[in-house]
Parts: sequence; structure tokens; C-alpha cells
Amino acid sequence: MNKLKILNTHYITHNVKRFVLEKPNGVTYTPGQSALISVNQPGWEDQVRPFSFTSLQHWDHLEFIIKIYDDHKGVTSQMGKLNTGDELLLHSVYGTIQYKGPGIFIAGGTGITPFIAIFRALFESGNLRNLALLYSNKTKEDIILHDELTKLLGPAYRNVFTQEG
Repeated sequence: MNKLKILNTHYITHNVKRFVLEKPNGVTYTPGQSALISVNQPGWEDQVRPFSFTSLQHWDHLEFIIKIYDDHKGVTSQMGKLNTGDELLLHSVYGTIQYKGPGIFIAGGTGITPFIAIFRALFESGNLRNLALLYSNKTKEDIILHDELTKLLGPAYRNVFTQEG
């Protein structure tokens, strides 16, 4: 288990928070993988939940983008209260989402998170082509990383809103 010190955290939508964390030596992962994470506070250490890496392996920090459910009073509600200097615990890395080639990606809400690292890696390597993203959210205000997705995917990025006319 690794302690992950929060270097920076802030809301990127009204209920989605970005966590930038210290990257411990020896932690390896690939785009699309997830980590089992808990909050390093009394009573929360064993409350483990999966979250997708949105950072890339060669970065000097880890990044997770997490929807905060304040009304559930669970792990994500507790994570919503965390600030710079607080800690998370990384229990393990796992995952089965792998890029297998061109196609159409379909995501809703925070279901976009495993694709973020995949798109970033493909963009950096010059291989982000012949794919499209159909991304559904309730409203425009719920879109995660809209500007970055627009930059990465251009016209291959389409939004669908379930609560707007």
C-alpha cells in the first residue's frame, strides 16, 4: 500500500473533483487501468473504491478525476472534503480496459475517465485518429474536460445531453 499526498485538488464541474497526487516510486499502470483507493483518515482506510487513472505513466504525478456524491455520505463524500496536504491510500492497480484500435467510444458522465488517459496517450504518440467519442451528460455544465477533449478529438467529439432541449 502506498500513501498518496494530495498536491492539488479542485472542482472541475459542480460535482467532479480533480486530484493531483504525489507519485510513489514503483507505481506502474497503463492508460485505461484503475486503482483501488481509500482515504487515509481514521475509519476510512479500509473503505476501498476503484478510480481510473487519468494521468499517464511518464508524468511526475498521479491524477484522478472523481465524481463527489455528497448525499451518499460515503467515500466520495469524504473525498470531497479533502484538501492539499491530505492523503489517499493506493491499495493496488488493476484493469482490463485496453485500446484495441480505431472505433467509436461511448461514455456517460464519469464513465469518460478511463478513456481520458487513453486519448492523452494516443495524442502524445500521434496515433489519435480514426476514432470518435460520443459523450453523454445531463447538461453542458456536467461535461468533464470539455476543452481538452475538443483539442484532442476535434470534430470527432460529440456531446449528447439528456436534460436539455
